[in-house]
Amino acid sequence: MTAPRTVLLTGAAGGLGTLMRELLPPHGYRLRLFDQRPVDGAPDAITADLGDKEALREAVRGVDAIIHLAGISLEAPFEKILRSNIEGTYHLYEAAREEGVRRIVFASSNHAVGFTPRPAGGTDTVPVTTPRRPDTYYGLSKGFGEDLASLYWDLHGIETVSLRIGSCFAEPTSVRMLSIWLSPPDCARLLHAALTAEDVGHTVAYAASANTRLWLDLTTARALGYAPQDDSEPYAAELIAAQGELDPANPEHAHIGGAFCTDPPIWPY
Repeated sequence: MTAPRTVLLTGAAGGLGTLMRELLPPHGYRLRLFDQRPVDGAPDAITADLGDKEALREAVRGVDAIIHLAGISLEAPFEKILRSNIEGTYHLYEAAREEGVRRIVFASSNHAVGFTPRPAGGTDTVPVTTPRRPDTYYGLSKGFGEDLASLYWDLHGIETVSLRIGSCFAEPTSVRMLSIWLSPPDCARLLHAALTAEDVGHTVAYAASANTRLWLDLTTARALGYAPQDDSEPYAAELIAAQGELDPANPEHAHIGGAFCTDPPIWPY
């Protein structure tokens, strides 16, 4: 498909959304911004909750595609996850169906498979077909989102690429992150590929850079047209000197999800 002209970006005030507001327009997109919090420097952004069906439908109306980043991105009580990540994602898909939007990119997470044992890296990577093993209610909600996307493809013909994002920061901040890091420029490249690839149906792909210590199989992402250009390895020596190598006997180091499997960070709001 040709590159969409206008894309709705939900979660535009969040960390990842803020990065993508700068990096996606050079790929040819005009962004319509949506968040429950005001978006700095964007007075035209739509400020509403995912539970506001009318505001959400208005936000979706007339766009060519949706990048769905909104929701709780850490662990929280199930009731909060249910309202934001599960019901909110359902409301988004219903708005897309009602307004005839045919392509969504859904921000899933490595935490949908967080209790999967970490591989050695290199050629030993976790395939997208590995059974889901969520590490938190947050990870559980991402599995729901993937299944919802599959259902809406089969029932309504809405195509989705579900991206199991590793950690997208300007640079990796931990030894674990060396294996799942997604540089912001690579994230924009992958979102562009997910928006423009032909005949995706419902596709699940891992989202990471071409890291030397990679744990995640990027075959599906590359098949979309993704060509990662960054590698976390230049940061490795400094991080390992400060934090030490990962210890397979440490439960926090033994699984893909890291600390989410043992002492997950809690959503502060």
